[in-house]
This record gives sequence, C-alpha cells and structure tokens, in this order.
Amino acid sequence: MNEKSDQDLERQLSEMLTDGEMQKKDREKEERRLLSPKYEIRIQTQLDPIVEETQKYRSMAKEVDDRYDKYMEKAVKKDKPEDSGEEA
Repeated sequence: MNEKSDQDLERQLSEMLTDGEMQKKDREKEERRLLSPKYEIRIQTQLDPIVEETQKYRSMAKEVDDRYDKYMEKAVKKDKPEDSGEEA
C-alpha cells in the first residue's frame, strides 16, 4: 500500500476508536482520567535516590556510557556549599 492509503486507514481506525457511544462507566472513568489534578505532592529528601543508585552501580561495575555524569556533577555541586571567596 502507498503512504496515503496507510494514513487514511490510520485516520479511519482512530475515528472508529474515538467516536461512538461509550458505556456510562467507561465515560465517567475517562472523564476523571482527563481531569488535571488540583494538587501536586512533592517530597523533599536528604539523599537523591538516583545519585545513591548510580554510586552503588559504579562501585560494582564500569558504565558503558556516561549518561549520568552531568547529573552526578550537578548533584555533587548542589550538596557542597560554595565558598564565600575569602581565605583565612
């Protein structure tokens, strides 16, 4: 098939899946799911779980890539207080 007919089929399938009557229970459930939450819960922790796990894995084996290096640098800088620039 060519690309246009593929797009038409995808569009038709999408319409069939989204159009039509939903059962009342399904509709209510979907409406609740689509509502944005009023509140967001955030928890502050002393230790960063990503840093802790990364350090644990690095102690066991060598990483293939450096995907966590930038994150680790930021986390270490955040943990260390900056000097005021004055020396005694």
